[in-house]
Amino acid sequence: MKIFCMLSALTLVGTCATPKYTTKIENIKNSIQLVDQPWVTKYASTITSEELKEQLYKFASSEFNGRRVGEPGQKKAAHFLKSYYQSEGIISPLGDTINYYQSIPKDFFLKDIKPTENVLAFIKGSESPDEIIIISAHLDHLGVNNKNEIYFGADDDASGTVALMEMAQAFKQAKNEGHRPKRSILFLHLTAEEIGKKGSEYYTLHPVFPLENTVTNLNIDMIGRVDDIHKNNPNYLYLIGADRISKELHYISEKVNNTYFHMDLDYRYNAEGDRNQYYTRSDHYNFADKGIPVIFYFNGEHSDYHQPTDTPDKIDFDLLEQRTRFIFATAWQIANQSHRLLTDENNHLLN
Repeated sequence: MKIFCMLSALTLVGTCATPKYTTKIENIKNSIQLVDQPWVTKYASTITSEELKEQLYKFASSEFNGRRVGEPGQKKAAHFLKSYYQSEGIISPLGDTINYYQSIPKDFFLKDIKPTENVLAFIKGSESPDEIIIISAHLDHLGVNNKNEIYFGADDDASGTVALMEMAQAFKQAKNEGHRPKRSILFLHLTAEEIGKKGSEYYTLHPVFPLENTVTNLNIDMIGRVDDIHKNNPNYLYLIGADRISKELHYISEKVNNTYFHMDLDYRYNAEGDRNQYYTRSDHYNFADKGIPVIFYFNGEHSDYHQPTDTPDKIDFDLLEQRTRFIFATAWQIANQSHRLLTDENNHLLN
């Protein structure tokens, strides 16, 4: 009996000495202090539905012929992005305003795919320039079908593409006005997503910056529409993957939303074993597979998904503006907070 009591006492001491998991999570939440709130509000407001609309109608036009990977329409789309960054004075990560392409050779593909390219633009950080936040979206789509119908890909993924363009412009304006981000930001337009995430696979095999220096990947694939589930509640966005590698990333995202935007962040597709397997289906997964914290932003599928009817007139541009501002504000926090984003493995509040 005496031995039993002693063991019980030791067990109680051990239990009291180890914070409960809920307490650890609460500690992470309480540790997050949003930075630069006036600047976040100011520069997020430069992202407008009017400019998003103007760029999306161009990017999802017949001029780019469905942007099929390696084909002339996709090449035109890549050149369009390059020209945009040149006109905005946003440099290439290769250090100039000429070479914005990461070329991917034909022999990287198993199928008969022509050479293609990722398009990269870059804003260098002021204090920790070697720490890289990657914001990504894929630039390619499905091309033209055998009926000569163009797959315009307005939501998939012109919506993500123009969101990147507007965020880059907002960060560049902040830099010009003396508010350069502390960490560097890579705006990564990925090719070949529609044939198996090959552009992001190539980047993670041949990174421009070491993967160990990559803080997070915020990946955008379809954020311009409303799915059937949310017809009566369009002020939403699906987030996938945010809590899988970094609980801090998840709670930063939550706090940014609760402070500025008040959207319904829907996590139903983030569930382990979700039958749709969205966590593995877009470009963020190649980064997550390397242990890099990710968020996948997604509005869900709709009847025009992968159809020629995914056209610009069906985009909700006010909603696209709100979602883009939210992602921008999340990126701002990660780029400017005092410490590098922590993975769960390295977070002392969890261990």
